[in-house]
Amino acid sequence: MKNGLLVVFVLSGFLCASVTAVTDTGQMPSLAKPASDYASVSADSKVAVATVSPYATQIAMDVVARGGNALDAAIAATFALGVVDGHNSGIGGGCFILVRLADGRVLAIDGREMAPAAATRDMFLVNGKADPELSRTGALAVGVPGSVLALDKLRQLGAVLRWRDLILPSAELADKGFVVSRSLAERLAATAPDLAKFLASAAIYLDDKQQPWDAGNTLKQADLAATYRAIAKQGAAYFYQGDFARKTERWMQLNGGLITRKDFSNYQIKMRKPVVSEFAGFTLYGFPPPSSGGTHVAQILNILEQFDLTKMTTSERYHLIAEAMKFAFADRAHWLGDADFTRIPAGLTDKNYARSIAQKISLEKTTTDIRYGNPEADIQHLMNKHTTHIAAADLQGNWVAITSTVNTSFGSKVVIPGTGVVLNNQMDDFSAQVGAANAFGLVGSDANAIAARKRPLSSMSPTLVFKGNQPVMTLGAAGGPTIISQVVQTLLYSLHDGMPVAEAMAQPRIHQQWNPNMLFVEAAMQTDIQQALKQKGHDLKVWPSMGASQAIEWRDGKLIPVAEPRVIKQNSEK
Repeated sequence: MKNGLLVVFVLSGFLCASVTAVTDTGQMPSLAKPASDYASVSADSKVAVATVSPYATQIAMDVVARGGNALDAAIAATFALGVVDGHNSGIGGGCFILVRLADGRVLAIDGREMAPAAATRDMFLVNGKADPELSRTGALAVGVPGSVLALDKLRQLGAVLRWRDLILPSAELADKGFVVSRSLAERLAATAPDLAKFLASAAIYLDDKQQPWDAGNTLKQADLAATYRAIAKQGAAYFYQGDFARKTERWMQLNGGLITRKDFSNYQIKMRKPVVSEFAGFTLYGFPPPSSGGTHVAQILNILEQFDLTKMTTSERYHLIAEAMKFAFADRAHWLGDADFTRIPAGLTDKNYARSIAQKISLEKTTTDIRYGNPEADIQHLMNKHTTHIAAADLQGNWVAITSTVNTSFGSKVVIPGTGVVLNNQMDDFSAQVGAANAFGLVGSDANAIAARKRPLSSMSPTLVFKGNQPVMTLGAAGGPTIISQVVQTLLYSLHDGMPVAEAMAQPRIHQQWNPNMLFVEAAMQTDIQQALKQKGHDLKVWPSMGASQAIEWRDGKLIPVAEPRVIKQNSEK
């Protein structure tokens, strides 16, 4: 493997302005040396951004320095993450966008991937049994991407800069290259055998000896830069009706895939009605199906609200959170899917329903009378920080929450030759077969069965929080089904307990998703609390670190962006 200079990102503080001159061509020479900030506020304190990468945050803040607002910053950051965080997200995947515009409207833009028209219910069955390899790697695993069209819609709703101004800086970054982080190097090493199966993927992510790039090397992506420039010049039409769609169709025909140019041209974003709920005196806006996030964040918080949390010990509270998660994920497996194809009960977020669940929960022991299956689960996939989240806000009243993904690491592992674009493996998020687990150990029912032009269920949970009519927080996370758990716990500690978001985000996390019936706890949790949870009947699985959240809160008259401390720590320990 290649060796190179190891670059250390040192967090110098959450509130640090980063302003770099950008030419009209989008060139940004300073990106050869990224800023150290994952979360940043503009020099005039009017715009804040938080992402999982200093490169993406810097590009967003440079766009702000050119006159952009929170929408501009969020779009620019999302394209940048497609370059530096391509194992988690990118234009070959999909996204959910929750936005509160300056005029007061709250909108949910569904850019989720869509099954091709030729998709069938049993397309991943071999001899009557679901074959996970077919839904996770290669041509059949790919859904029609939605991110480009969703981002373009967000731009039309209130961004002030030109489309090209938001994309060209990331094209320049792809051309010049960026330093491979430790987390990216680890993901490359883990997925190298599958990346090697596809020539265009191997040409980018592996060296001439078919070995993954080490941390510290510079990764350049000339083809992706060219694709970005074509989108900047021709708009979303290049992706959905132009050369990109043609190249994808050609590759699919040669490799047993189903996606056609017509699938691309028929793709549409959906404008959804947000899930609205109340908790601790705040109003929460979440994303509706095909996201399960808005529904089950609200459901879990509704259940917790039935108890006097202030009188509980720490272990009792963790126990209660775990039990509430268990009930919610059991409902998720049975009821949730694409609302255009299946009826989703509105009562899932009703407080009366939460009260009925609360009556089944004992504070002394785990609940055992929830019906569930127990298929094998890929725990490593479950806990990897798949997906990415972007938070942006400005003093004009624009608040943005974007969760973007290609699903598992490097999605389908397919890069369409000549494009540099990693395609998703979102077809794995359907229920290939009732009771069969996907890569995250999640099971589903016929509500999430594969169908032509249907969108698979997701755990992505972009969330906006209001006090009265005023937005006070934008929040979201990465990490498969742990996204729901992370968002719930940050909201609980910040809204109910009054913690600053940075402190709330740093608390030891837990995750319980009903199947597998196992309580994941972070190693940072005190051992006496772990023992207390075991005594209540929980089957504990200790995990080093769980998830990656991004948020911005309005506190003490200021926008305060917060990036995931676990990610910052991981990339600083080199």
